[in-house]
Amino acid sequence: MTTIWSYVLMIIGFAILIKGADVFVDGAASVARRFRISDLAIGLTVVAFGTSAPELFVNLIAGIRGNTDIAIGNVLGSNIANTLLILGIAAVIRPLSVSRGTVWREIPFSLLAVIVLGLMANDRLIDHRDFSDISRSDGLVLLCFFMIFLYYAFTAANGIEEPVQHVPAKTYGLPGASIRLVAGLVGLSLGGRWIVAGAVAAADHFGLSQSVVGLTVVAVGTSLPELATSAAAAYKGKVEMAVGNVVGSNIFNIFLVLGATATIIPLRFKTESNLDVGMTVFTGLLLFSFMFSGRKGQVDRWEGAVALLLYAAYIGYRIVGQ
Repeated sequence: MTTIWSYVLMIIGFAILIKGADVFVDGAASVARRFRISDLAIGLTVVAFGTSAPELFVNLIAGIRGNTDIAIGNVLGSNIANTLLILGIAAVIRPLSVSRGTVWREIPFSLLAVIVLGLMANDRLIDHRDFSDISRSDGLVLLCFFMIFLYYAFTAANGIEEPVQHVPAKTYGLPGASIRLVAGLVGLSLGGRWIVAGAVAAADHFGLSQSVVGLTVVAVGTSLPELATSAAAAYKGKVEMAVGNVVGSNIFNIFLVLGATATIIPLRFKTESNLDVGMTVFTGLLLFSFMFSGRKGQVDRWEGAVALLLYAAYIGYRIVGQ
């Protein structure tokens, strides 16, 4: 009964986590407008943070509780799911056109993010230490890379009439905005706690490693906002937004989510997680190669189908072969 209750709480936790992020963005955007911050700046900071908030809060709670395998699996699994599952679904709905800037700057930047992570995390292999971890100093370096990317995003967005990400249209008064900020943070914290507790229970019940549970169930659950955004964008014909949303989320996940988590609590890194690091690099290279196969600068339907098959095969392999 306890195990079943843990699963119920995990499902409810996902719903509360995602809604909490949405409510937090509404409140934060309203406060930002009160200080005369532009919609462009809000879109690149507050809204972008909101889409990464589920991963961030789950990681912080997992790290504080000592479940670092869930934290690392969540980020790597989210990035793999973003590229193969979410873009795969979006491309099957409608072929995805990709801007030149995304092809030559943002996709390579997302590849740089995971390569930097792989180099930092492998102390045992590179520096011959007794163990590998993502230390506080590593976390600070990742956050510095995040600031560089944020500067690039602001610079690249200059002259664009619409914000890079959707900004809430409604502005609330200060009391209403404050309530939403607090409610959003409570929802993110509570949802994150229930998800981590449910993930640990699932790992114990099915005999799976916490890394695999983080890579699969937790990662897909925290990526639901990106799935909804990208699928809706593809359906409405806003195909460039679908790709930009996913690539940007992948960069945020490593530089911001892992960077902030490791700065607060160092994350022990197991050598077997290099398989997921390698897969994340492969998915980035695959997305880049899609830009030059078939119709250039576009992810076609057949490429989306290939991505979905690869995702199913990899997740199946990780579950069976752990």
